[in-house]
Amino acid sequence: MQIGPYQLKNQLIVAPMAGVTDRAFRNLCLRYGAGLAVSEMLSSNPEVWDTDKSRQRMMHSGEEGIRSVQIAGADPDLMAAAAQFNVEQGAHIIDINMGCPAKKVNKKLAGSALMQDPQLVKVILQAVVSAVDVPVTLKIRTGWQPEHRNGVEIAQIAEDCGIASLAVHGRTRQCMYKGFAEYNTIKAIKQNVSIPVVANGDIDSPEKAKFVLDYTGADAVMVGRGAQGRPWIFREIHHYLETGNKLPPVEASEQREIMLEHLNALYELYGEYKGVRFARKHMGWYLNQEEQRQFRADFNRLETAEQQYSLVECYFDELVNF
Repeated sequence: MQIGPYQLKNQLIVAPMAGVTDRAFRNLCLRYGAGLAVSEMLSSNPEVWDTDKSRQRMMHSGEEGIRSVQIAGADPDLMAAAAQFNVEQGAHIIDINMGCPAKKVNKKLAGSALMQDPQLVKVILQAVVSAVDVPVTLKIRTGWQPEHRNGVEIAQIAEDCGIASLAVHGRTRQCMYKGFAEYNTIKAIKQNVSIPVVANGDIDSPEKAKFVLDYTGADAVMVGRGAQGRPWIFREIHHYLETGNKLPPVEASEQREIMLEHLNALYELYGEYKGVRFARKHMGWYLNQEEQRQFRADFNRLETAEQQYSLVECYFDELVNF
């Protein structure tokens, strides 16, 4: 898949997820087969750019691959300025968020709330595309509510405004993350625009990825929650798409090394205090089976990086010896 001058190595993209797709997680997904990893959403409000959270999200030193940075907001001028600022910070691609369903975002008329106002969508897209000399991409939902799926209309506006590629989550804003993603709207969007279209929503296995690609005709798939605690899913999907065969499950020894590497990356990125706290949710995703409940409870009580690291080592030592 091509985005402007950038040729992705495959058709697998990591979805931007607030509090998840930080540099540590993006690098892991890229190493295990993703062709592109989009950063966490950044506000277009410059008043928050100097916070620790924003500074960490803007940090790209040591980052692998093509840097795609997602921005969110509802003011065209602020969005254009945010795009320029992030390009200066090292972004290769600017991604515009019109898909986030969170109330705190939507109450500011940003995220998926913008899909209610196609004219404002057009003004924002024109402002951002004109402000930077890098590709601008867009992420949307199928519409605001099931009775008003206007994804095709928004996609056509995006194409007319010079958007380089479009990612579509197969739910409306009203659906949040409930129920099942629907792919009919994504298929219709692909049939009505000529820019690359990326299908997103409920892609959690190699078989599902192939089905969605075949059904929608999309140029790529974007994986979000399916990669939490499973960054190697991109390797699994790529192999299945290439060969038609499934890879064997990841061995405990490799999972151990991935988790320990992830822990170290979190401690390095956030420092020990915050790193320990971010690690709790990630380790909970890696080991989320019922029989691993005690491990999660023990891990979540730990307060130091050394204790967390040692517990993961001990867990896998016992698993292998058993």
